[in-house]
Amino acid sequence: MYKKEELKFLNTQFWDEFKTFMTKHKSNSGKRINWLNYKTNIDSIYLRLETDKNSVRVCFDIQHKDAEIRSIIWEQMNELKKVLTDEMGSGNWNDKAFNTTLPEFCRISWELNDVHYLNSNDKEKIFLFFEDKLISFDRFYDTYQDILIHLVN
Repeated sequence: MYKKEELKFLNTQFWDEFKTFMTKHKSNSGKRINWLNYKTNIDSIYLRLETDKNSVRVCFDIQHKDAEIRSIIWEQMNELKKVLTDEMGSGNWNDKAFNTTLPEFCRISWELNDVHYLNSNDKEKIFLFFEDKLISFDRFYDTYQDILIHLVN
């Protein structure tokens, strides 16, 4: 078991190494990008990278406070489901996600199981998974983000 300070250091080290790993990639539009803080250009839509003891995930979260707008965005994503699935593979689609810090939101996630981000033997597998999903998502989002932006504005 790690002490709090050790865990913080290892967590920071993991994400710093991944950030360095991803510097070889530019966005689909050719611009430099911070892959750890992917800008969707919509305040209520986020792309998140998550880790826990058994898995890692790339999550597309729709967190608009207005349930109607959240529902409209979710419907649009369902219309784009085939395109997104072709680009990124099948994911988990959840129109009523919850966690301890957020009210209800919608989430599409892609998960890699049986890995631990602090296990050095799993690091390459995790980095390649994140890399593949982020690059694929960026190709999709570069093409379709204007549709989502117009729904929110």
